[in-house]
Amino acid sequence: QPQLNSVSDFEMKLLVNYEKDGRPLEELTDEDRFILSFGKISRLRQRINTLTFMGNFPESVRRLQPQLNSVIAASMSIKSSTKLKKILEIVLAFGNYMNSSKRGAAYGFRLQSLDLLLETKSTDRSQTLLHFMTSIILEKYPELANFHTDLHFVDKAALVSLDGILQDIRSLERGMEMTKKEFLVQDDSPVLKEFIKTNSEQLDSLIKDSKTAQEAYVSVVEYFGENPKTTQPSMFFPMFGRFVKAYKTALQEIEQKKKMEEIQSCEVKETPSPNKAGAQKGPMMPKMDLIAELKKRQVKPPVREGKDGALEDIITDLRNTPYRRTDGRRPAQRQDS
Repeated sequence: QPQLNSVSDFEMKLLVNYEKDGRPLEELTDEDRFILSFGKISRLRQRINTLTFMGNFPESVRRLQPQLNSVIAASMSIKSSTKLKKILEIVLAFGNYMNSSKRGAAYGFRLQSLDLLLETKSTDRSQTLLHFMTSIILEKYPELANFHTDLHFVDKAALVSLDGILQDIRSLERGMEMTKKEFLVQDDSPVLKEFIKTNSEQLDSLIKDSKTAQEAYVSVVEYFGENPKTTQPSMFFPMFGRFVKAYKTALQEIEQKKKMEEIQSCEVKETPSPNKAGAQKGPMMPKMDLIAELKKRQVKPPVREGKDGALEDIITDLRNTPYRRTDGRRPAQRQDS
């Protein structure tokens, strides 16, 4: 099918002159004859542009509306979640506790630091700092354990290009203005009249939602100390998505470990042994070692104060410093495969 909208005025003029000269139309290609026939329609280009916009409008709305909804829901749910705020307070308090003898308490931390909680592991690599923090939450703050249920559409919002959506909506606005101008010329067209009547309100609602999404996103990004001009949704929301995913994994692993310990405890009770005490102590050792390590770090010589981002430094230090047992000896070096 020929693309009428791509035919230049010069090409159309050539075809019109060809017909005026009385030359045989049979010698033209089917495409040229089609263009010549439709080229006689007044204001053809404007009409084609209008029809194209009208045909694409419903699909554009169906594509853009869910993306706006996900940004609005994710932004508002993250900012309004009391449980999430408490969880982040625990992260900060956890870092300040470890760092109490090194420098003054940190007043906050960057969201990127949440990834470090997942990377820092115990010597046997069975636990991360997030595992330890999760166990504390389960033990001391069980009402916060399901904080992630407060957050909505975070993963979907991470896939959105907000700038791209705003550009598409501006394009729809221009298309609607073009359609209204066309209706002024063809005021007897029931198709144009019905389209404008039906879809103008829908476009206005989409524009309103785009402003709400933009304001909600800027608000939540600034709330967490980030720059909305340089931080895109594809950067901001995944930080929460990764943290929630890792937290759920840690939660599941802790529950599985608890079940295994209960099974082992039942087996020990059924089969008394002189080593019973040692058998019960074993599963708790990784956690006890981690607690002892945290306490031991409190007596290290203080370092220079006044540096921002204390939590990042704390966790990075834990990740880079060789792990020592509470008796002061280094464990045997393990070869990474």
